[in-house]
Amino acid sequence: MTVIGFLSTAPVVEDSMSEAVANAIDALEDYDVEYETGPMGTTIEAEDIGELFAAAQAAHEAVDGDRVSTFLKIDDKRTSDESAAAKVDAVESHLERPARSRK
Repeated sequence: MTVIGFLSTAPVVEDSMSEAVANAIDALEDYDVEYETGPMGTTIEAEDIGELFAAAQAAHEAVDGDRVSTFLKIDDKRTSDESAAAKVDAVESHLERPARSRK
């Protein structure tokens, strides 16, 4: 089984959030998850839904501030071991090119 999550957590502030986001990303290192960070959030993969939730909670709690916003989207593939990379590969197969702008 593979559980894939998309996590975005940040303080609700008007200035830069990069340091707080870095703290959230660093918190994921204590969990048995693989992750890749992009400009709008972090894709997380785990073998167990509990581990994914625990990692997301740790990331949320690692953000300091009076108000923290967290978005978590989960794809719990209970009968498949397909990775996040395999999902992207499948789309690129149909495109017959990388799934990014051609510019």
